[in-house]
Amino acid sequence: MPAADLVLTGARIRTLDPDRPTARAVALRDGTVAAVGEADDVRDWRGPGTEVIDLHGAHLVPGLVDSHSHPVWGLDMATGADLSAVTDLAGLRAALARAERVEGWVIGYGLDHNAFEGRPVHHDLVADVLDGTPAFLRLYDGHSALVTPAALAAAGVTGPRTFAQRAEVVCDASGRPTGHLVEHAAMDLVAAVAPRPSAAERRARLLELLSAMAATGLTGAHVMDGGDLDLVESVARETVLPVRLRFAPWCMPGADADVLGELIELQGRGGRHWLVGGVKFFMDGTVEGGTAWLEHADCHGQGTAAFWPDPRAYAEAVRTLHAAGVRTATHAIGDAAVRHVLDTVASLGPGGRGAHRIEHIETVPDELLPSFAELGVVASLQPPHTGYTRDDGSDEWSRRLGGERAARAWRLRDLREAGATVALGSDWPIAHYDVRAVLATARRPKGAAAHRPGLTGLQALEGCTSHAALAAGESAVAGRVAPGCRADLTALTVDPVTAPADELASAPVALTVTGGHVVHRSG
Repeated sequence: MPAADLVLTGARIRTLDPDRPTARAVALRDGTVAAVGEADDVRDWRGPGTEVIDLHGAHLVPGLVDSHSHPVWGLDMATGADLSAVTDLAGLRAALARAERVEGWVIGYGLDHNAFEGRPVHHDLVADVLDGTPAFLRLYDGHSALVTPAALAAAGVTGPRTFAQRAEVVCDASGRPTGHLVEHAAMDLVAAVAPRPSAAERRARLLELLSAMAATGLTGAHVMDGGDLDLVESVARETVLPVRLRFAPWCMPGADADVLGELIELQGRGGRHWLVGGVKFFMDGTVEGGTAWLEHADCHGQGTAAFWPDPRAYAEAVRTLHAAGVRTATHAIGDAAVRHVLDTVASLGPGGRGAHRIEHIETVPDELLPSFAELGVVASLQPPHTGYTRDDGSDEWSRRLGGERAARAWRLRDLREAGATVALGSDWPIAHYDVRAVLATARRPKGAAAHRPGLTGLQALEGCTSHAALAAGESAVAGRVAPGCRADLTALTVDPVTAPADELASAPVALTVTGGHVVHRSG
């Protein structure tokens, strides 16, 4: 038999393969698992060129996958001053006063809505400390920003605008912009003139980011945007991507037959460790921004409109892509948005099972839970987002929704018990990419979801392995440690199923293997 490229021994392996649940050794060849078993079972796979690594009792599992991430698009979004530690207005003003200027601008990201302490988002709150400097500050949700008058002037924005999608340049009673930009189309007006990293900087940052992700145990990510595919293709030709990337480019309101045709044509483009495999839609925005599509208005009287001004056009676009065999993922946070996506998938008939997924699902009523399993719709949730809420209901998310809807927060366990496939992710750069934190908060949600039962240790692990594979239509080749599956493996110093969640969140990662390549090794 041909020799293996890599043999791992001395491991305690959870294979998630029902035919052989546990093992002690695995042989890898040509990017796939060649053999799984005890040390004797892989001895014959050793040859003169085989690398043998003794894991000394580390816990080996299928490669961990982030089911919702933005590692390429996020290179632009996570630029400048990191404002994620800011908790109040005084802290924001202090951070902006000391922020480094980038080509004469202050750029920031990760700003929590709660930092405004209940005040409307307005440039007057920070204008004096910036002293006329143009500033572009992304709020943590990625769907809104605060910009200064100088930034608005640079973009030629002097009043309200009309967009094909739900977006808004928020203005005061006299029609002057407040600096609050809501949703992508509004933010893009200023982002187009703000400084952004050079191509060389983005290239270096991509490899640095993917290597850092691999150091937390990540071997793959479902990329919920089209990113810069030319950049990814160029990097992947020259080196091994430490994290396998599966892209789902965006389809926005107004997409006509030509645009849909281009998205269909793009499917299958890829190279080593990257692939275009799906399309991403938005059915709504965010609760904190007032753009989540709700069945009843939020406590500010907002949230009753879909991101697609004509939701029927969304449904028709999904049907077109479905007929072409394209998988879809739809951002749907509010209950009305979730219901519309489920209704759309139901209209596709029985052939739609497993090919469509809903992202985020932050609040959903009881009666919709069974539909996920009945329709085969994957539930994709990001447990670290619960950390932006508070268990006393004083945060912006909870206050906007009100008690009844906030009580339905991030129903991870309820969805699993209803029979749904539940895939887990971080939504980096909205939350940190550390997959150990994803696993830990899936088991012990925070804030508004803290009163709800989390997933079991095994369910959480499945959310980043076998259920992630189901979500991508890759269960035949991923999500298990079994012969013929991808050689994507993660070794932790603790058992991710039985270790306490807090211990798991900081557990050292002994080894990360992507496509048979060792991309991270401790020590």
